[in-house]
Amino acid sequence: MQLQWIDYLIILIYFGFVIGIGFVLKNFAKTSTDFFLSGRSIPAWITGLAFISANLGAQEVIGMGASGAKYGIATSHFYWIGAIPAMVFVGIFMMPFYYGSRARSVPEYLKLRFDEKTRGLNAISFAAMTVFSSGVSMYAMGKLLQLLLGWDFNVSVFISAGIVLVYTYLGGLTSAIYNEVLQFFLIVAGFIPLVTLGLRDIGGVSGLYARLAEVSTTRSFEPGALSHSWQYMGSPAQNPMGVEAFGLIMGLGFVLSFGYWCTDFLVVQRAMAAESMNSARRTPLIAAFPKMLFPFLVILPGMIAISVAERPTVLPIHLRCTVEQSTSGVTGAPVAAEGWQGLVPPKIDEQTCQPVVGTDGRVAADFDLATPMMLLHYFPAGILGLGLCALMASFMSGMAGNTTAFNTVWTYDIYQGYINKTATDEHYLNMGRAATVFGILISVAAAYVAQQFNNIMDLLQLVFAFVNAPLFATFMLGMFWKRANGSGAVAGMLSGLALCLYYMATTAPSAPAWLTTRSSRCTMAERAA
Repeated sequence: MQLQWIDYLIILIYFGFVIGIGFVLKNFAKTSTDFFLSGRSIPAWITGLAFISANLGAQEVIGMGASGAKYGIATSHFYWIGAIPAMVFVGIFMMPFYYGSRARSVPEYLKLRFDEKTRGLNAISFAAMTVFSSGVSMYAMGKLLQLLLGWDFNVSVFISAGIVLVYTYLGGLTSAIYNEVLQFFLIVAGFIPLVTLGLRDIGGVSGLYARLAEVSTTRSFEPGALSHSWQYMGSPAQNPMGVEAFGLIMGLGFVLSFGYWCTDFLVVQRAMAAESMNSARRTPLIAAFPKMLFPFLVILPGMIAISVAERPTVLPIHLRCTVEQSTSGVTGAPVAAEGWQGLVPPKIDEQTCQPVVGTDGRVAADFDLATPMMLLHYFPAGILGLGLCALMASFMSGMAGNTTAFNTVWTYDIYQGYINKTATDEHYLNMGRAATVFGILISVAAAYVAQQFNNIMDLLQLVFAFVNAPLFATFMLGMFWKRANGSGAVAGMLSGLALCLYYMATTAPSAPAWLTTRSSRCTMAERAA
């Protein structure tokens, strides 16, 4: 796919706006509090949109579209069960603890409630995960643009890293927050026409239901398995996610969602930047309203992608090694025609240039390309540039959120806490800017490390779940049980992490037989729930 000049112009204008916000807000970051917490002066509606936008990274926009294509409407549980209740809880019950304590970060709150070693353990683990997550976002964006458009991976990674570095270095958290608001509206503006065009093409909602019934039957499920969110949750064998209702509600709806939304400093930092206690409490509540509607923007494209009857007229770059020249109107006719599911192409082995065959004997579909293929199929020149901006905005908002969270935790909880406790405020401000630079550099290195692994996004989500779940249990005990102490908190977090890792090892498809405790190893979806 070759972009037209209008597409490049739209992308350049977007980059200009993003960097321009950083320059405009540079003069507002005069103290460390301004740089790391926006001087606690941001209105609630701004922090609310930033709260949700910081979560709109690659894992959500691309991952939820892929899950929509793979699991159907049941993916909406990640929002309505796995996000909204926890967002309401953190706004009503936890923000008074965070904001009222005047803590500058989640690890610092742990120090106030427990002790220094609890803070240190959480700060180090969070800082490491944050830069790794940012690197994975860079890797995912570079790889996606390489596959779709043939752009050089190295150029994509360094340009995205450079842009995020410039505006976060100049304006700190304030620049990141206002850019996240811009990126929120850009994502909405890019995905609404995508869903509208897709639905119109397949005959509206009724046409979507009819096509999903056919796809569901092809996958050996009941006709409504992809279009009903609760009806087939009675047994894991009845739905594509492989989970049942109790596991979904307790695993996703309680442990994972509350563990993330209530303890992850990446999103909590946005509420901490609010201008007052009331604004801080309203921040996640404001974010919850658009969050409820996002399944229609990010999940539906994946469901539509598997429902389109015709073959796409544009092929991603990496699929062109599997085609033969033809006069079909496409760049070529795919060799593995049976591997296509609507617009979703077969997964290609990059070494052999042949479709990957799953354990069931069928050609595996590359569901991660569901949303990008929708963009290429439906958007003409100009609108395609807007769609790509929306896609890049999702990646960059995640990178910026991780960067600002990292530089705050590094400066306040690691550098000031253990290395230099008596420096001036100006020194900590300069250290925060330096942390922004080396945090980005470490993230770039992590992007290249991520190239060496398969399923790195799933691995990242599992690691986050293993760390956040014990941390949330520690928070709950600390909030509601006075006898909980620092030694118990550290022991609980470490033992919880060890048990989670043991569970993953014993249920992983590659686990050795002597370590396996179940007769049939569970899928990734089962482990998540």
